[in-house]
Amino acid sequence: MQNKQPPLGETEVLAFTLGSEEYGIDILKVQEIRGYDAVTQIANAPEFIKGVINLRGIIVPIVDMRIMFKLGVPRYDQFTVVIILNIGNRVVGMVVDSVSDVITLNNEQIKPAPEMGTAMDTDYLIGLGTIEERMLILVDIDKLMSSSEMGLIEEIAA
Repeated sequence: MQNKQPPLGETEVLAFTLGSEEYGIDILKVQEIRGYDAVTQIANAPEFIKGVINLRGIIVPIVDMRIMFKLGVPRYDQFTVVIILNIGNRVVGMVVDSVSDVITLNNEQIKPAPEMGTAMDTDYLIGLGTIEERMLILVDIDKLMSSSEMGLIEEIAA
């Protein structure tokens, strides 16, 4: 798979939903998108870590973003997907409600995130991406997945 960089000043993001909000992450961090399958649970793991899956010989921790961001009771249906991310030198799966599309944003469409009561700590936000009537909360997935809570993932996957 060839990683082609978007032109300077543009960012390609994968749009996904959690509850009623739409989020976006850098498409270059996404390895693949899969349906939600059963996971092997890990004893004493934090609640937001659903467990692990074996992905072609790699043990991948699965994080449920709805639990992590306290967005109500997670439900698992035919739309629930796992976004497999490649962050640094590790692979992590992220459970989301659904994935919609890949969007190209130019710099003018990305506004700084205001300090507000979103479910997510603003430290992990890049900003807000606007496309006509849509607004995407842009997540710095590298920063989020290497935060202190996520340090637990390292231990579980080890």
